[in-house]
Amino acid sequence: MNYVAKIEEAVSYIQKQTDLVPEVGLILGSGLGVLADEIENPVIIDYKDIPHFPVSTVEGHAGKLVIGTLCGKVVIAMQGRFHFYEGYSQKEITMPVYVMRFLGCKTLVVTNACGGMNRAFAPGDLMLITDHINFTGDNPLIGVNDPKLGPRFPDMSQAYDRELVRLAETVALKQGVNVQKGVYIGISGPTYCTPSELIMLRNLGADALGMSTVPEVIVANHAGLRVLGIACITDMAIGEELEPLTHDRVVEVAERTRPKFINLVKGIIAEV
Repeated sequence: MNYVAKIEEAVSYIQKQTDLVPEVGLILGSGLGVLADEIENPVIIDYKDIPHFPVSTVEGHAGKLVIGTLCGKVVIAMQGRFHFYEGYSQKEITMPVYVMRFLGCKTLVVTNACGGMNRAFAPGDLMLITDHINFTGDNPLIGVNDPKLGPRFPDMSQAYDRELVRLAETVALKQGVNVQKGVYIGISGPTYCTPSELIMLRNLGADALGMSTVPEVIVANHAGLRVLGIACITDMAIGEELEPLTHDRVVEVAERTRPKFINLVKGIIAEV
C-alpha cells in the first residue's frame, strides 16, 4: 500500500468515529497534552487503533487523538507525538499532519518542550517560533512526491505564519503573559547535546533547540496548512554553563508552565 493510500485509510477510520470536521489541528508536546482535556464533547481515539499510525513511546505523551470543540472551534489534538529518535522514519512521524489536512484542518498549532539557548530566556518562558533550522539530518519529503499531498518543492520562506505570530502576541498581551520570539533548531536526539554542540548550534542562529516540530512543520507547509509554533522553555541549554538534564525535569517544568500555556492557546484558537 502506498503512502497516500495509508493516509486515506487512516482518515476513513477517523471519519467513521465522528461526523465533526476539524478546523484547527494541535500537536501537544511533552507535559503539554493536558490541553486536550479541555476539549468539549470529545471523541477519543487511541493511536494504536488508527490504521498505519505509529505509537508514542515517550513518557509524557498519552498517545491519543482527541476531536471535539475548543473555544467555539472544532479541533483535532494529538495528545503526544512521534519522534525521529524513536526509530520511526520522518515520513511515519509526520503522516498525522497529512491526516489532519485531509480531515479538513486549515491551521496547525504545534507545541513542544525545548531547551533555551538565548541568554534572555528563562525556564518556564513561552517562545513563539518565528523560523526554524532543520539539523535532524533528514527531511520527510525525500522520495517520490505525490501532488495529492503538495508541490515537489514547497516554499518555506514563511514556514510559521506571520499573521498567526502577531495574533499570538496580541492574545498574550491581553492575558498579561510575556512571550519570547525566536528560531528553533531541530536535532535528531535522543541524547542531549554536549557543551560544544550547544555552542555550535547557538552560533548557527538558534534561540532554542529540541527533538521534534521541524519535520511536522515541513509537512504542514507542504500540505498548505498555516502554522503557529509555541515552544515551552524547560531548561537552559547554554554550553558554557551546562548542567546535567533529565527528561523528568523537562516534563516537570512543562507541567508547571501549563496554566499560562493552556490559556494562551485557548485564547489564540478563539480568535483564529
